[in-house]
Amino acid sequence: MPDPRFFLRAGPFTLAELATIAGAELAGAADPEKTLNDVAPLDAAGPDHLSFLDNKKYADVFARSGAGACLVHPDLARRAPAGMALLITRKPYKGYALCAQAFYPAPSPSGGLSPAAHIHPTAVIGEGAAIAPGAVVEEGAEIGAYCRIGPNAVVGCSVRIGDRSVVGANASLSHCLIGARVVIYPGVRIGQDGFGFAMDATGHVRVPQLGRVIVEDDVEIGANSTIDRGAGPDTVIGRGSMIDNLVQIGHNVTLGPGCVIVAQAGISGSTKLDHHVVLAAQAGITGHLKIGAGARIAAQSGVMRDLEPGAQVGGSPAVPLRQWLKQVALLGKLVRGRGDQDDGRDGGQ
Repeated sequence: MPDPRFFLRAGPFTLAELATIAGAELAGAADPEKTLNDVAPLDAAGPDHLSFLDNKKYADVFARSGAGACLVHPDLARRAPAGMALLITRKPYKGYALCAQAFYPAPSPSGGLSPAAHIHPTAVIGEGAAIAPGAVVEEGAEIGAYCRIGPNAVVGCSVRIGDRSVVGANASLSHCLIGARVVIYPGVRIGQDGFGFAMDATGHVRVPQLGRVIVEDDVEIGANSTIDRGAGPDTVIGRGSMIDNLVQIGHNVTLGPGCVIVAQAGISGSTKLDHHVVLAAQAGITGHLKIGAGARIAAQSGVMRDLEPGAQVGGSPAVPLRQWLKQVALLGKLVRGRGDQDDGRDGGQ
């Protein structure tokens, strides 16, 4: 269960309230006024807990669960144990996320402006903002209402941050405009020089990086990720995109709305991702490509050509996912066959 030293719980909530929050329908004869105090996984939940079932692999755990109520897809509701209240929805995981947010809302900014913060007199600080000790807010910067700026974070000259955004400890922001409700985790670097230079045998010549980084509303950027500013056009992170830890995004890259970029992935300069592209862990995309809407790129893939909308690819160089899976299976068969033929008789030579 969540440690109360770190997570403050709201509630309790009635089943009717939770159904409304989740966009679910309360099934059967369940009492809409019954109250629940917390959320919990199926195998640990008790009678005053809300849980969820989103994967049929856990149907047996669901059938044995002691949860007082559960968000469940209608196709799996019949597996429920007796006495469990059911909140029926075709998106139980999304419903659980919304209910968990209700039980554990984001903390409000507290602490105000620390006397140990370094805030330039020309900076504009919005109502209710909190700026922690050691943070630096430079000349002409604008911090929106109810923002939180963490310890030792640096908000550079003329940077603008929208309302209710969060900048984590030791993050640094320059040459960027940040939207509302953006979460920037500790150690993030936004707006540093893009990796641009003219190669020359007598010495490489750096190309001035004269663009910005535009981060639209409701984006999350994971710890120690880096987003380079554009060389002339801007680098743009589309509304509602989710970026994991340790991601590198090069100059002039554009992410459309709702993209998901998983840990240690990298996107080279001037590549454009349309909306809701998924780039899995440690995948890489070379520069100047166009990735179509809804494309999904498997972990550790190397993308070296444009992708059509809805494409699913894997491998390096990346090929259609089914082809890649067949290649992996065939290689395994060849290796096993070779092993049978060798039978260890080469004497290690």
